[in-house]
Amino acid sequence: MISCPRCRRPIEGEEVYICCANLELRWRCVACGKVSEGFAFPYGMCPHCKGKLDLFERGPIADTKGLAAIRAAFEIELGGHAFYRRAATESKDPPLRELFGRFAAMEQEHMETLSKRYHADLPQPAEDFQIDHAAIFAGVERKPEDPANLFRIAIAFEERAVKFFSEQGAQAPEGSVEKDLYKEFAAEEREHVALLTTEYERWKAGKAGLL
Repeated sequence: MISCPRCRRPIEGEEVYICCANLELRWRCVACGKVSEGFAFPYGMCPHCKGKLDLFERGPIADTKGLAAIRAAFEIELGGHAFYRRAATESKDPPLRELFGRFAAMEQEHMETLSKRYHADLPQPAEDFQIDHAAIFAGVERKPEDPANLFRIAIAFEERAVKFFSEQGAQAPEGSVEKDLYKEFAAEEREHVALLTTEYERWKAGKAGLL
């Protein structure tokens, strides 16, 4: 029995084949601009907004403005990850501790995706990150006695990131690499806002979170 040299699965007879084992393609949504990795998606639709997906492969990014856009995305993700880790530690509400722990894991996964996508090594977030830093960035008053305040800070934090990327994208020249990048990053942060908002409403209603 002949085996595929790539995945080692048996090949029947003299069949003509293309091995797609572990093949991961990159797609960009025409509607929201979000980039997704995977071999295929149901009906070729964006898993986030159901827009049309186009096969996407960007070459190396070497210009200063494109690199600045990527660095801004990493800085915000690092800040978000540090905030969620700290919120999970500080919260006295067990469901919130678990939820923010899951948000921290989600941000870590997202950073790993960005790291793989843009070939960037990331430092570990500081262990002494203070919630107050995120509250100041988000423009939300810090209320340690109010567990819902952590949600409000998190949502405002992500909304501010959406605003930043959207404004930077609007100022970038049409057809430029940085304009596409800012659109992608804004779409990612909108997804985070929607998820956090849903979780917040479910938490207020005493329902289990979607995560």
